[in-house]
Amino acid sequence: MNTLYDLPAPAKLNLFLHVVGRRADGYHLLQSVFMLIDWCDRLHIERRASGKLSREDLSAPLPADDLSLRAARALQAYAGPGCGAHISIAKSIPAQAGLGGGSSDAATCLLALNRLWGLKLPLAQLERIGLSLGADVPFFLRGRNAWVEGVGETITPVDLPPCQFLVVKPVQGLDTAAIFRAPDLQRTTAPAIISCFAADSAPDSRDFAWDFGRNDLQPVAQRLCPEVEQAIQWLAAQGMQGRMTGSGSAVFAPVVTSTAQDVDPAQPLPGWTVRRCGNLPVHPLAGWADSDS
Repeated sequence: MNTLYDLPAPAKLNLFLHVVGRRADGYHLLQSVFMLIDWCDRLHIERRASGKLSREDLSAPLPADDLSLRAARALQAYAGPGCGAHISIAKSIPAQAGLGGGSSDAATCLLALNRLWGLKLPLAQLERIGLSLGADVPFFLRGRNAWVEGVGETITPVDLPPCQFLVVKPVQGLDTAAIFRAPDLQRTTAPAIISCFAADSAPDSRDFAWDFGRNDLQPVAQRLCPEVEQAIQWLAAQGMQGRMTGSGSAVFAPVVTSTAQDVDPAQPLPGWTVRRCGNLPVHPLAGWADSDS
């Protein structure tokens, strides 16, 4: 049995994000299409017989009790004595960007430790653990581009054509909780139907409905972080139609026109990150919870 893994944790983009209601417990009900992209963190996970859990930051420093450690601790409840791990993380995906980096790290940890510790927990059980950590974790565990509903627990796979995207992350990040607390947040968007999204879609990325719907969080985000609007305007100046992903502050646009093909992904403003990404048909670890190897 392997005692260590060196694994990717890919980011995601929300092609749209609608807030369609709110549960009695305060959680918001969402609809979105989540799409995996090839912007990845890298996790080196080594089994330790001591039973202890530890983490090492190989690049950007993380909070002391980040989602990867919380995921390992949650899974450890199902493990026997002597199941520990050392997790080294090389962060590439920026925080507070709406790209799902922390949730993706947590999912990769769950998948890796499920194997390293020989637990053989089924995907459905890992998803329940993942949902207790964060709404996006089950999507990364499932490993397919998907129509996502509820608080992140209802996941329906969708096929998306290959496409390149320009992703722009301003300096300032955004706190998800602050956006969802905002009194002016749109919370009553009429629910969409997955068949409408499919009907507006096409197998060729140039004709695909990348502009389906909107991001209901974007107006609040633009008020809290003016750089979001600046990033969208910068994309517009390149001939590209941008929108925010998730709860921001990153924005993105598909590269589908001859003008956009020639965009030089240089920093539009000091400290900003601009990255050209391709979408992924499946997560690199898809199927890891379905076999014992």
